[in-house]
Amino acid sequence: MNASGYSNTVAPSATVVRMENHVSVRELRNETASVVARVESGETMTLTVNRRPVAEIVPLAGFRDPWVPSNELRTVVRESSADPGLLTDIDSVRGDLIEE
Repeated sequence: MNASGYSNTVAPSATVVRMENHVSVRELRNETASVVARVESGETMTLTVNRRPVAEIVPLAGFRDPWVPSNELRTVVRESSADPGLLTDIDSVRGDLIEE
């Protein structure tokens, strides 16, 4: 023991506690796929460097897949009517767009 009452020996092992919703740069580098999966599932992560928060990794808000299943598209087309003036507008420009 030293003068402060602590042993001068080093512990043979250490317990690493993962801070919830925090990801270190090292962890991001080593476990990129799992971090991305957590963010994809809606979790917001705080990126840390030397335990200091430096950035937020957040899921995109309002992201929507541009592809719609065909049966859903057919339902939308069947149940939704076009603007009544659409055909008139198309007819008025149709001649301008078709080259002879």
